[in-house]
Amino acid sequence: MIDTAEPRRHRFGDRKDAWRVRGLDGLHTIFLYVMPKRTESEVSLTEDIDVTELMKFIKEENDEKGTNLKFFHAFVTAVAKTARMRPRLNWFISGKRYWERKDLTLSFIVKREFADGSDESMLVLNCKPELTLYDISKIILGDTAKVRKEGHNSMDDLLNVFGKFPRWFLTFFFFILRRLEYHGIMPNALTDGDMNYSSIMLSNLGSIRCEAPYHHLSNYGTCSMMITIGTLHKEMVYDEEGEGTLRDIVSICVTADERIADGFYFAKSIRLLKYILANPQLLCEPIGNAVEDYKD
Repeated sequence: MIDTAEPRRHRFGDRKDAWRVRGLDGLHTIFLYVMPKRTESEVSLTEDIDVTELMKFIKEENDEKGTNLKFFHAFVTAVAKTARMRPRLNWFISGKRYWERKDLTLSFIVKREFADGSDESMLVLNCKPELTLYDISKIILGDTAKVRKEGHNSMDDLLNVFGKFPRWFLTFFFFILRRLEYHGIMPNALTDGDMNYSSIMLSNLGSIRCEAPYHHLSNYGTCSMMITIGTLHKEMVYDEEGEGTLRDIVSICVTADERIADGFYFAKSIRLLKYILANPQLLCEPIGNAVEDYKD
C-alpha cells in the first residue's frame, strides 16, 4: 500500500477534506466490496502501558511551571504525535474509496457534571503540526471549561434542533446524508464539530473509575479508530531477575478499521505510542516533529 506523510497537491477527484489514495493493489480494492461496512471490518486490541515516567514528568512540570497538565492531555498529545508519524492512522474509507485526511482531528466527550443523567457534549481538537503538549492542554482545559459553563456548544445546538423532528423526517434526512457522504459532498455545517468525522475518537473512562472496554466504530461518518482509556493504577512489574518495582500502568483498548492498514502497521503504531509515553520530553516538541532516535 502507498504510505505518505507529506501533504499531496489537490487533484481532480479529491474531497474538500481529504486526498484520494491512488495506486492501491487489487487486494485492498476488493476489501471495499467484501467488507463494505466499517463495523464489519473492526479489529480490536488491548494494551497495558507503563506511564511511570510520564506521571513523574507531569508532576515536575506542574510543580516547577505552575501548569495544569493532566494525564489525558499528555495522552492526547502522544496519540496525535503518533498519528503524525503513522499517516495511515488518518485514512478513512467512504464511497468505496480510500482517503487521507488533510487535517488530523481527535475527539472526545465532555460530561457537564459527573452525575447520572448529566448531558454530554462533543469536542473536536484540530491537531495542527505546530502544537505541543502545553498548547493542547490549554485548548482542552479552555474548551472543557466553556462547555461546562455555558452548558452547550454549536454542535449541541444543531443536534437539539434536529432531535425535535419526527421519525419519518429523520429517517429520510439521514438517508440523504449518507448519499452525500458517499459522494464526498457533506456540508461543513454538518461535519465540523462532529466526532464521527474526526480522525480518532478517544474516551477517557479512567476519569469515571472504569476500565478500558471495547468500543465499536460507526458506519456513519468517516472515523476509522476508537481508543478507550482505563483507570490509571499501580502495578508490580517484575524484571528478568524476578525483582519487582511498583509502576504506574494504564490499559487502553484500540478499535480500528482493518481495511486502512494491516496488523503489522497497527502494532508498530502502538509501539511508537508506548515509546513516546515513556519519553515524555518528546511531548514538549511540536507534534509534527518526527521522533528521530526511535527505532523499531
